[in-house]
Order: sequence, then structure tokens, then C-alpha cells
Amino acid sequence: MELLQTTEFWIGLLKIIWINIILSGDNAVVIALAARSLPAEQQKKAIMFGSGAAVVLRIGLTVVAAKLLELSYLQIVGGILLLWVGTQLLHGEDEGDEGGDEKSGLWVAIRTILIADLVMSLDNVIAVAAAAKGSMTLLVLGLAISIPLVVFGSKLMIKLMDRFPIIIWLGAGLIGWVGGETIVSDVALKAVVEANGWLHLAAPALGAALVLGIGKMASAKKPEPSAE
Repeated sequence: MELLQTTEFWIGLLKIIWINIILSGDNAVVIALAARSLPAEQQKKAIMFGSGAAVVLRIGLTVVAAKLLELSYLQIVGGILLLWVGTQLLHGEDEGDEGGDEKSGLWVAIRTILIADLVMSLDNVIAVAAAAKGSMTLLVLGLAISIPLVVFGSKLMIKLMDRFPIIIWLGAGLIGWVGGETIVSDVALKAVVEANGWLHLAAPALGAALVLGIGKMASAKKPEPSAE
């Protein structure tokens, strides 16, 4: 019996780790986008604060997430916030080369990470809580293990963004996609979405297009740097 319990514990832990690997991808993208224009030392701080906050939020939300997701219009508001975050992350690319207060830049990055993590963690914790099957030890341990996953993923994404700038746009598009998905997942729209199945794809696609479109317009307005 003890062996069975031990086996179940490790299987549950592996499930949570795997879920976190899958679900931490969007968190890593947000953190990388928000931190990429900061100085190297502040990048490390933003990544650590952002990664830690993502896990703390997931642990805290686990108790109330199921109830929160039953509230009408909450996910609509959350989705709109994500669309705003996506446009801000692209806008930040334009401002990244300007001077300004470095300390202020750090806190703006952390604020952006916290807002995005809060919205995206609502759905994520449901999957993790289901895998934990009521075990708080499994839940906390599994989520704690996800910290290095998010940290590593964020650092890798920043390096890739520096080398392939198109990833910045793909990342912002992903945030817009998740924002659209979040909006149509709201309980207030359940009947409408069930009657119009195409909204499951149309809303995320529209969210991604909106973020990228606003980003494109902002880039077009930015003056070209003078060659010297």
C-alpha cells in the first residue's frame, strides 16, 4: 500500500511538472518580452521577480480559481488586459533604446509581468490542481519546480529575441491570441460561443491580429534612426 501511495505521489508530481512545462511557455514569453530592453543586471531581477510571482500567484489562486472562473465578465476583463499587455510589450520595443529611468523601467516590467501572470494563471491552476488531487504537498512542490523552468525559458527567449527579432512579434501575437481565447471563455458568453463554434478560433485570431496591428501602426509612426 505504501509503495502504491509512493508511486501515485511520483506520478502526480510528474504530471504537475509536465503541465507546468506546457503552461509555463506563455509566462516565459511575457517575462522575456517585458525584460528584454532592460540592462543585463535588471533583466535578471525582472526574470527572478516575474518567475517567483507567477508561481506564488498560481499557488494563491488555486483555492479560488474555480470560483473566480464562474464569475461573469471576469475573463472578458482579463482578456482585454492581456490585449493591452501585448500592445504595451510591442510599444516597449520602440522605447527600449531610449534613455529614461532604469529603476522605473524595472518596475514597469515587473508590473506588466504581474498583470499578465495574474490573468493567464487562472486557467492554468485548474489543470495543476486537478493533477494534485487535493495534495497541497504535490501542488506546492510541483509549482516550486516550475520556477527554474520559467527562469530558463525566459533567459532563452531573450537570447532568441536578440538574435531573431521576429520572435518579439510572434510572442506579442501569442499574448494577443491568449487574450482572445480568455475573452470567449467567459461564462457570460458560453451560450453564444456554443451556438457559434467558429468563435473558438476567430476570437484568438482577432486578438493576435489586433495586438500586431496596433504594434505595426506604432512602428510606422516611429521615426527612422539617422545614419551617421
